[in-house]
Amino acid sequence: TSGSVTVNVPYPKTDLQIETSTFRDKLQPGQDEIWAFTIKGPKGNKVTAEVLASMYDASLDQFKPHKWQFNPLLFPNYNSRSRANANHSFGIINFRQYNRFAQIPSYPYQGYDRLNWFGFYFGNNYGYVRRDKMVLNETVTMTEQAVASIDEVVIAEAPEAELNKQLSGQALGLDIEEVKTKNLDKSLEPNSIQIRKNLQETAFFFPQLQTDKDGNVSFNFKAPEALTKWKLQLLAHTKTLASSIAQFETVTQKELMVIPNVPRFLREGDEMTISTKIANLNDKTLSGKTQLILTDALTGKDISQMLIKSEDRSIPPGELSQGQTKLFSVGAKNNTQVSWALRIPESLQAIEYKIIAKSEDYSDGEQNVLPILSNRMLVTETLPMWVHSNQTKTFTLDKLSNNTSTTLTNHKLTLEITSNPAWYALQALPYLMEYPYDCNEQTFARYYANAIGQHIANSNPKIKTVFNQWASTDALISNLEKNQDLKNILIQETPWLRDAQSETEQKKRIALLFDLNKMSNALQTSLQKLKNNQHSSGAWPWFNGGYDNRYITQHIVAGFGHLKKLNITSNNSEESMIYKAIKYLDAQFVKEYKDLTRYNDNVDLTKDHLSYTQLHYLYVRSFYPELKASKEVENIINYYKSQIENYWLKRSLYAKGLMALSMHRMNDSKTASKILKSLQENSITSEELGMYWKENTNSWYWYRAPIETQAILIEAFSEIGSVIQKETKHLETIDHLKVWLLKNKQVNQWKTTKATTDAVYALLLQGSDWLSVTDTVEVKVGDETINPETLDHVKLEAGTGYYKTSWNAGKIQSKQAKVTLHKKGEGIAWGALYWQYFEDLDKITPAATGTEMPLKLKKKLFLKTNADQGEQISEITSETKLNVGDLVKVRIELRSDRDMEFIHLKDMRAAGLEPINVISQYKWQEGLGYYESAKDAATNFFIDYLSKGIYIFEYDLRVNNAGNMSNGITTVQSMYAPEFSNHSEGVRVSVESQK
Repeated sequence: TSGSVTVNVPYPKTDLQIETSTFRDKLQPGQDEIWAFTIKGPKGNKVTAEVLASMYDASLDQFKPHKWQFNPLLFPNYNSRSRANANHSFGIINFRQYNRFAQIPSYPYQGYDRLNWFGFYFGNNYGYVRRDKMVLNETVTMTEQAVASIDEVVIAEAPEAELNKQLSGQALGLDIEEVKTKNLDKSLEPNSIQIRKNLQETAFFFPQLQTDKDGNVSFNFKAPEALTKWKLQLLAHTKTLASSIAQFETVTQKELMVIPNVPRFLREGDEMTISTKIANLNDKTLSGKTQLILTDALTGKDISQMLIKSEDRSIPPGELSQGQTKLFSVGAKNNTQVSWALRIPESLQAIEYKIIAKSEDYSDGEQNVLPILSNRMLVTETLPMWVHSNQTKTFTLDKLSNNTSTTLTNHKLTLEITSNPAWYALQALPYLMEYPYDCNEQTFARYYANAIGQHIANSNPKIKTVFNQWASTDALISNLEKNQDLKNILIQETPWLRDAQSETEQKKRIALLFDLNKMSNALQTSLQKLKNNQHSSGAWPWFNGGYDNRYITQHIVAGFGHLKKLNITSNNSEESMIYKAIKYLDAQFVKEYKDLTRYNDNVDLTKDHLSYTQLHYLYVRSFYPELKASKEVENIINYYKSQIENYWLKRSLYAKGLMALSMHRMNDSKTASKILKSLQENSITSEELGMYWKENTNSWYWYRAPIETQAILIEAFSEIGSVIQKETKHLETIDHLKVWLLKNKQVNQWKTTKATTDAVYALLLQGSDWLSVTDTVEVKVGDETINPETLDHVKLEAGTGYYKTSWNAGKIQSKQAKVTLHKKGEGIAWGALYWQYFEDLDKITPAATGTEMPLKLKKKLFLKTNADQGEQISEITSETKLNVGDLVKVRIELRSDRDMEFIHLKDMRAAGLEPINVISQYKWQEGLGYYESAKDAATNFFIDYLSKGIYIFEYDLRVNNAGNMSNGITTVQSMYAPEFSNHSEGVRVSVESQK
């Protein structure tokens, strides 16, 4: 017989008690504080526990409520199986009873990510960390930040509570380097005024606090300087998983407080009103002076009088030398407002503001930095240069030499020289590491750049030495560089601003990016994000929340293949992702083949059915012969191999590169050699342009991208070329191919992240000596001979064969367009001259115009009002006067005359307008899927696939500041062929001054 029985086992209560010993619900900003708590068991007994403590700006809960959950309780299930056997033999009965109780522990799924909605993901025992920095002052945009350990995690900045209530969403929370408060109006006694600079939204994050033997735990911290409400959360647990969670609130405040209302950024030519609320928590009326002090963030020079409009000055000029001073009086438990009108000139790139207020007994101040965006566009002209052994050559940058524009403004002229083009690849890696958008292709690019950088630094002591030298220089990294949030907007909107730093500062920044610990953490962060974003199917979408995207998946898997070819070791997580992705790609490969006959029984399979996606698959699959394909996949691969043999001659350059590499790796060297010989015969080689193909021109299709095409052909010639060429000729061909690639480099990168990723791989393929140093090259720019020994930063690169120098705007002359190189000794010297200038939008010749441009835009702004009939909208014109607090609807009409992929629509906005929607997310409308991401200065729409037609995009803004402001323009472009773009006309927005 057999049977079962259920045994109910009562489980003891496991709740802990968290009691406060020392806790204050009101804090002075910046004060040193010690808090203490006692952890007790369910019966009030002493327990030993571990405590996780975090305190953040409670205003974040306005965007998404945040509450820890922790329930990893053990619920044992006892299963019993009873069996009795009875045997009768020779009159003897044997009875045996078997009882076996099996205890099967059952743990509820514990999502440790629920501990922190800001994007921390904790594995078991805090085994790994994923940090998505949700920068709410950039309107909740996810960017990856490396962290060395869980103890170092700091939650990202966000708007302070009071300003959230006003829907201002201002750019606060910036970690600004302390600046001495000198030269203030003496009546304000600067030495006695606390100017608040640390506006972070996290007070602390302590993950492993331990109680003493009596259950007491304490910690110390410095109260943040932002004036807001803070939310403290505590999680205590024992080794037996008894636990408890507690929440408390505290406020940082002062008797007298300034609460500025400033925009996220400023734009050249704008007239802008900024204001501050002055709050009085005292029981008596407070009177005093408030002052606005503006300094150039790059030079530290006081520019208050340059920006503050003179008609608003109410104090005698003698008292205004260091900024505008105004009187205030505010009643008990009340507040008042003070405003300043600014006029933004074209000569500045970022300003630092201080707003201070002082009464007889109390004072307060706040300091921050704002970028100034240009209303013009930065253009880069490139002149690549190279010379052979013992050769002298002269190069001319024609556009600089023949410049006749009256609206053009010089920005920078840069010269770089190296004996090894691998240095160009190295210089491009920071661009990939810091690119601000967050699609999976760009997440992979960050992983790719950090993997290559880490590999180079680890495998070559010379490079590590160079980076250590750069990092140890005395150069001070500026506020703009230290400030992560400001850095994000600068990368997005004004990348040239960072180049205003000295060469020594730039080298120090690059060295910090190549710090091995930082790269290791960034590597793991990007890898974990890729793993989280991979769908269960094995595919990646372009942006998270979208459909499976086969091409993006193939691009990522190919990138992992590139790392494999470069002998950059992979780890288990990477291999697991590749395996899942290959299974998905195999299935899609089979599906596309079967679709050939699914809807047409009479299809002739001997005809040309080579799609670019199938060709790209063959190339991607060729990196992983160890992942055995199914018999079905092998049969279809053989079919496409026969297709390649028959139809390769009439296909595009990019397709030929894919086919040559795929056939070579699938042991068909005969066909691969034919393709390569044909490519060589149809190429053009010149001293100026190197080796290239006339038909390698721009297109908005991913398989007709010039940089990616040249990169795949370099890969093909590098891998197969030695079969059809002698070694010397083979290496010469690779050098010529790289000349064309370098010609199209744009200072720090190629046109896109995808192009840069492929170009970096192509440059690193040939040869293993990263720092081959040859005899020096003599360089003459205009009539100036460049001597590397006299350049203050070049000594740091001694022995690398690389140096770089530049001339800023005031020192650029047309004669510098002429550069002469003389190479001494053996080897090749490489160089490039980059000229950057600003030009009015309407002066820049577009790459495609008129009927050639498939994308067209219209943009209108509408004022939203409420009437008896419901919501009303009216178009905003130059005559419309807006007021602070008004609601504005943006309407963008996008027309496409053909189907397109990977489209980026960027809508700039006026500095005085704030977005209502602050959560970046994937959206759908009328069959169109897109990722919407609101940033500090613009709202972005990323569209995976755009069918031919007309589309309307709408979103709302709130008027936050008065003034007369440029609303910028709306641009649309192919994300991976940015030369194909269009833009709307610019409009201005006028907002009435606040009464």
